[in-house]
Amino acid sequence: MLKITPIPALEDNYIWAIHGQSDTVVIVDPGEAEPVLEFLRSNGLRLTAILCTHRHRDHVGGIAELRGVYNVPVYGRSHPNNPHITHPLQEQDRLALQGIPAEFEIWELPGHLVDHIAYVTPGAVFSGDILFGAGCGKNFEGTPEQLYRSLQRLAGLPDETLVYCAHEYTEYTLAFAVHSEPDNTAIRQRMADTRELRAEGRPTVPFTIALEKATNPFLRVDRAGLIEMLEAHGLADDSPASVFAALLRWHDQFRLPRKPF
Repeated sequence: MLKITPIPALEDNYIWAIHGQSDTVVIVDPGEAEPVLEFLRSNGLRLTAILCTHRHRDHVGGIAELRGVYNVPVYGRSHPNNPHITHPLQEQDRLALQGIPAEFEIWELPGHLVDHIAYVTPGAVFSGDILFGAGCGKNFEGTPEQLYRSLQRLAGLPDETLVYCAHEYTEYTLAFAVHSEPDNTAIRQRMADTRELRAEGRPTVPFTIALEKATNPFLRVDRAGLIEMLEAHGLADDSPASVFAALLRWHDQFRLPRKPF
C-alpha cells in the first residue's frame, strides 16, 4: 500500500507526498515551495518527481522554486499556459516512477480546465480539482457535460478507492449538500463527522468513492428528491446531464459560508 502524506499549503490546499523506497518522495500539485522544502528537510527526504493535475497557480506555483533545488522531471498535461511540464502525459498513458511501488494510469478529465488530468492507481486517485469531498470544481473551461462525464468516470472506480483531492473544502461543500438533499441521513452524518475531524485539526481527505456516491449531490443527479428540489428552481429537463448543469447553477447561486471556489 502506498504511503501518502498531506502537506498543508496556502489557504486550504493539500500538496500530496507519495513516499518511495528509502528516502525518496514524489510531490503532487505543489502550489508553493516552502512547505514542501520544510517537509523534505524535516523528514530527511529527497524529491524525485513532481506530478501536476492542471495549471492553476495554486497547483503549480511552487514548481519553479522546487526545481531550482531539485532538478526533477515534472509530469502533466501539456498546455501553452503551463511552462513547467517537462514530461507531457495524455489519456491512457501509464506512468511508473522509480522507487514508487505503484503504476499510474493517466485519465484526461476536462470540465474544470481543459488540461486537467488525474493519476489513477489501484486503491487511490489523485483528482486535483475535479472531485472534492461532497462537491466538485467549478466549470471554468469546457462544458458542464464534460465535467459531468469526468465525475461519472471517477464514480465508476471501485468503492474502496481513496480520493486524494487538492483542497480542504468538505465542511463547506456539505453545507450545499445538506441543502440540496435535506432528508439524506448519510450527508448529515458526514457533516457531523467532518466537523469533529476539523475541530481536532485533522484533514477530511482522503475519502472513499463509496462515501462520495452516498453524499455528493453531483454524483447523485438521478435521485428523485434532488430532481424535485431542482424542479422547484426551474428544471425542465430531467436527463442526467441537464440535472447536473442545473445543479451547478444552483450551487453557484448558493451562499456558502466562505468565498466561492
